Amino acid sequence: MSEPTLDHILSQRHEARREVVNVDEPMVKLVIFALGDAWFAFHGSGIREILAEAVVHFVPGCPPSLEGVINVRGDIESVIRLHDILRLPPAAGAPGSAIMLGRGGGIQSGIRADRIIDVVDLAHSAIQPPPATLAEHLRPLVLGVAHFQDRPVTVLDLDRLFADYASGLG
Repeated sequence: MSEPTLDHILSQRHEARREVVNVDEPMVKLVIFALGDAWFAFHGSGIREILAEAVVHFVPGCPPSLEGVINVRGDIESVIRLHDILRLPPAAGAPGSAIMLGRGGGIQSGIRADRIIDVVDLAHSAIQPPPATLAEHLRPLVLGVAHFQDRPVTVLDLDRLFADYASGLG
């Protein structure tokens, strides 16, 4: 049997490439963060900024889920503790905590996270529907579940979370 010629090899490679179809899949930017051992995410379009350090000022008479207020370049922003809203055990003063400045549901506020994991672009199809075993109080707030670094990430609906909080459900 004779050796294939260079032209024959190049022709085969050209044909093989022709069968590859480039499909643009919609992508979604997620801000992934931790609350205790659980990982959560918001759509990046709802998060304006992430503050690594900010002095939070306590405001008397506020619900426990409102940590206080911060000064962001002259603007006063509230800071919400998601642990209380999601009914998770309180954070033990995690040293890497951060505040995400979010906007949705007609309001804007800071949101305390124990730590920011990453900001990533994932294929929209990588977000699966919420599991049927999801706790009843979380169902309205969860858009779906994705996987990142071999861990489940619960994608939360920032618009719904803020709208419910503003109407007194937080």
